[in-house]
Amino acid sequence: MKAIIVEDEIPAREELEYLIEAYSEIEVTHSFDDGLDVLKFLQEQETDVIFLDINIPSLNGMLLASTISKFIKRPYIVFTTAYKEHAVEAFELEAFDYVLKPYDEKRIAAMLNRLESAYKRDQTEMLSPERSQNTRGQEEKASVKASTRINLKKNDKIIVTDANDIYYAEASEKVTLVYTQNEVYTMQMSISEFHSHLPEDMFYRCHRSYSVNLTKIREIVPWFNQTYMLRLQDLNAEVPVSRSKVKEFRQIMQL
Repeated sequence: MKAIIVEDEIPAREELEYLIEAYSEIEVTHSFDDGLDVLKFLQEQETDVIFLDINIPSLNGMLLASTISKFIKRPYIVFTTAYKEHAVEAFELEAFDYVLKPYDEKRIAAMLNRLESAYKRDQTEMLSPERSQNTRGQEEKASVKASTRINLKKNDKIIVTDANDIYYAEASEKVTLVYTQNEVYTMQMSISEFHSHLPEDMFYRCHRSYSVNLTKIREIVPWFNQTYMLRLQDLNAEVPVSRSKVKEFRQIMQL
């Protein structure tokens, strides 16, 4: 796995290089202190991950990441910055992580471990025969990869999460609460918008206020007015199926 570092402060760049070498097998091939130089580099070469500072000359890190997000083959982006206020924007750009300075060694080590695991998983998907027959297949695979890796936000941190680890989502006023086995995340978007990012074959909009992971349903309980209440694996939670969704839900679940 190859990486580049974009950082205009030499001490910060050297510290990050040290931590990457100490806690991962990632190879840092190039370092840059200017955003335009990075774009020129990427026009001719590819890299797997970019460790990207925000406050850099010529083209700041957010604009650079926005440009990179339009690439057909997009590298992972890990923001490394002293500024908390850009975390939401980083999430919208589907950054892998958002690491604050000064660096916390344990935090960096954990991020690098997740990064290498995500890279290995995605490489395995890319090499599967049914997904690598032609260019079109590769583009479809990239779409699948994007849809099965969901960025969740908690305490100004971006947590890259496998969609299968999400049990359900619930609308709560102007935000959406997302439930995994051990955490609850607050997303600053409507449930309709959040549901649109989820794999269609895995999640079902069972109610105007709920989206449920069909693979996590443990029990389907008949409820009032010929509706259902869904009990989920691992969680002490119940998710309703609205009356307008009952017929479709029965077809999906072959009831």
